[in-house]
Amino acid sequence: MPIVDIEPLLSPAATVEARDAIARQIDAACRMNGFFSIVGHGVDPSLQERLESATQEFFDRSEEEKSEIAMPKAGSSWRGWFPVGGELTSGMPDQKEGIYFGLDHPLDHPRVAAGTPLHGPNQFPTDARDLRVAVREWLATMRTIADAVMSGIALGLGIPSDWFARNLTDDPTVLFRIFHYPAASAAAARDDSIWGVGEHTDYGLLTLLAQDHHGGLQVKRLDGSWIDVAPTPGVIICNLGDMLERLTGGLYRSTPHRVRNVSGESRLSFPYFFDPSWTATVPTLPLRGPADRQRGERWDGADVRAWDGMYGDYLTAKVARVFPELFATVSDPEDTV
Repeated sequence: MPIVDIEPLLSPAATVEARDAIARQIDAACRMNGFFSIVGHGVDPSLQERLESATQEFFDRSEEEKSEIAMPKAGSSWRGWFPVGGELTSGMPDQKEGIYFGLDHPLDHPRVAAGTPLHGPNQFPTDARDLRVAVREWLATMRTIADAVMSGIALGLGIPSDWFARNLTDDPTVLFRIFHYPAASAAAARDDSIWGVGEHTDYGLLTLLAQDHHGGLQVKRLDGSWIDVAPTPGVIICNLGDMLERLTGGLYRSTPHRVRNVSGESRLSFPYFFDPSWTATVPTLPLRGPADRQRGERWDGADVRAWDGMYGDYLTAKVARVFPELFATVSDPEDTV
């Protein structure tokens, strides 16, 4: 997996040449892998340590205690805790539990007042100050990194560095999830029908993933084989979502990935999703260079370029597949294309 030092994209003192060099590295990774590792991001290691500690304390609680912030209590705002097996990927229950956060919308926010899905205040246990503080710091830190990476992606595509900020992410849709994968038995670890998370691609633009020291993430290669992504201290994994594949007409890859926890211990992961603005429409840009047509059809047989409309509608319909009970009235856009 390519390793990219993004420090020049974060430093106001960096030269144009330095930024362009990093943009070329990102561009190559986006065309070939859709996944790359980043260093030079400036995240204080103590922040992830505090986040992991506060998160583990929450997951060590009883289900009754965790249910204080159960997801159904937030309705379709998609915030809160869900138990092991409570989330579906490709129609199958995942072997993980988790907490969902996003931008912390106040109750008087216009979209919250209008009942717009995926908008609302975050839920925290009343006695979990450390978790609240760490999550808020992580969200702010990841936003800075996401903006920097998107500027590098823009330069790599030959468009202005602020193109995404001006056209798609001026008011981004931000989702942050904390996942806990319980230790699997030896039999479960060998069972090919049991996954922490099944094969999938992400929906939006960019995912920034931090992991604890246990492995489990696997990425699908062009030849159909799978590679393990070993956790490395100080490294954040970046991967592209469906909207970048759509935007580039297939030039960039939204790469399938999955998770199996075979370490014999529980595992934590922290994916941050940086997506287009809720009301944005995502075009397919007339970019230089043809897409690699040898890639064949997507893993799920879908065509992300065939759908048209607001990103918020697309995301809501996809989420309805993950939590069908919370979004029972939402239709899937793939049913209409």
